[in-house]
Amino acid sequence: MVTPEEIGGITLFADLDLAQCEQLSRVAADVTLVPGEYAAHEGAERALFAVLEGRIEPVRHVDGIERVLGERMPGDVFGEVPIALGTVFPVGFRASEPTRVMRIDPADYHAVASVVPEVAQEVGRLAAHRMGGARGLQGIAADPPPPRAIVLGNRWDPACAELRHFLDRNQISYRWLEPTAPDAELSWDGPLPGEADLPAVRIVDGKTVIRPQLRRVAELLGLGTEAEAAEYDAVIVGAGPAGLAAAVYGASEGLRTIVVEREAPGGQAGTSARIENYLGFPSGVSGDELASRALNQARRLGAEILVTRSIARIDAATRQLHLDGGDVLRAKTIILACGVSWRRLEIEGFDRLAGKGVSYGASRSEAPNTHGLDVHIVGAGNSAGQAALFFSTHARSVTIVSRGDRLEKSMSRYLIDQLAARANIHTRLGSTVTAVHGELSLEAIDIDESGTATRVESGGLFIFIGADAQTEWLPPEIARDERGYVLTGAEMRAGADWTLERDPYLLETSVPGIFACGDVRLGPVKRVAAAVGEGSMAIAFVHQFMKEV
Repeated sequence: MVTPEEIGGITLFADLDLAQCEQLSRVAADVTLVPGEYAAHEGAERALFAVLEGRIEPVRHVDGIERVLGERMPGDVFGEVPIALGTVFPVGFRASEPTRVMRIDPADYHAVASVVPEVAQEVGRLAAHRMGGARGLQGIAADPPPPRAIVLGNRWDPACAELRHFLDRNQISYRWLEPTAPDAELSWDGPLPGEADLPAVRIVDGKTVIRPQLRRVAELLGLGTEAEAAEYDAVIVGAGPAGLAAAVYGASEGLRTIVVEREAPGGQAGTSARIENYLGFPSGVSGDELASRALNQARRLGAEILVTRSIARIDAATRQLHLDGGDVLRAKTIILACGVSWRRLEIEGFDRLAGKGVSYGASRSEAPNTHGLDVHIVGAGNSAGQAALFFSTHARSVTIVSRGDRLEKSMSRYLIDQLAARANIHTRLGSTVTAVHGELSLEAIDIDESGTATRVESGGLFIFIGADAQTEWLPPEIARDERGYVLTGAEMRAGADWTLERDPYLLETSVPGIFACGDVRLGPVKRVAAAVGEGSMAIAFVHQFMKEV
């Protein structure tokens, strides 16, 4: 328990009388921290802290680089910025040695400040000081760390586009140089590789690699590509919203948890320009921001995340997973959260121009490339609407091409209203794209409307026509429907052999101990919130199953 005498020893509260110190001592939490433990994480809800013993260091992670911004010693307070501004913590506060702090909730702080206005005035002064100056938060924002990588490659080179997409999805800051840019050689700081050696990537303060494999890039950047153990309580296949939710809940509940992702965390949701209807984000949240937060949360709680790794096959009888490259993981339980893949358009020229102006889905980083251009989006779902809104802030015009006769059939009302409010967004209903044209990159497309084809210039074509389950690699013991979606619970019991006396759990597949959640599971709801809920629910069933064996 924090004593009144200890509270009186804190500079901020030095002028409080004994009764006021006793009042605070009754509501202040006494928190003991071991080295490396956080009193408050970046993004945590506001509270005011004071250091009683030990040492606290403010820490901020920018592009995966940890920056220590100072220190707080006994008698110092922290949390004055979120308390003064009514925001979450802009940085984390971590103990660098055995430390003891007191924590005061906002309501208790304001009760004291209303009686002693000088306390509020001093907190405001401290907040202004912390925010300003070269060492303050404003200074950190104005002086961001250098990019972690430099990419050299041509805009319309699919390999370069894939590399940039990979770095974006893994939240790695980088600078992209086109070899024809006037300052390319100066920025590259040396002779440029030949055309045959592009793309090339230089890891800042590290190595330069030409025509790199994504796994090699991941290794150079310190992203996880190798498992630390041979056996896990839960192996999660896929790092979309469902997989990351399962990782967060599994790791937080003490399960040894690993996620295996073939590309980058986030799944299809990670490419969404804006998710407006996700609970708790009244201003919306981008897919990559949501994925980044979930990824950091899962790692902080102890989950391992492997990227650029895929599962070659699963042995259903032993629950062994054979990874590409020959590695084998043993699992007490497996959670399939591998999502779905964008459906392809079988139109002449699409494959030749893929990555050269024709894209399936879209990431936020692609929007600046459309500046001043006329772009087209094929599809009429929420993903297409979100992409149209985001591209409209860069492109001269955005045209949604849909074979349906109205958007209301497949798009949320709030998106339709926002699209109508943008003067540079247009729709062509009852229409299909029948051909694409261009030599080095996309130049024009053919649109068929009611049997009449017209050719229009296009600086970018983005396809959002739905997705399919890619589950051919799963063993035959795991039952699926005719479209490849994994059967679970009652649907599985009706269409597959079930070997146990008990009923299967809601998310359990036809193989006991193997679960499925998110878009890969047969189910009517395909929403980010539903995937997150199923991921967390899967962990509850994992616990139930592990009690049986």
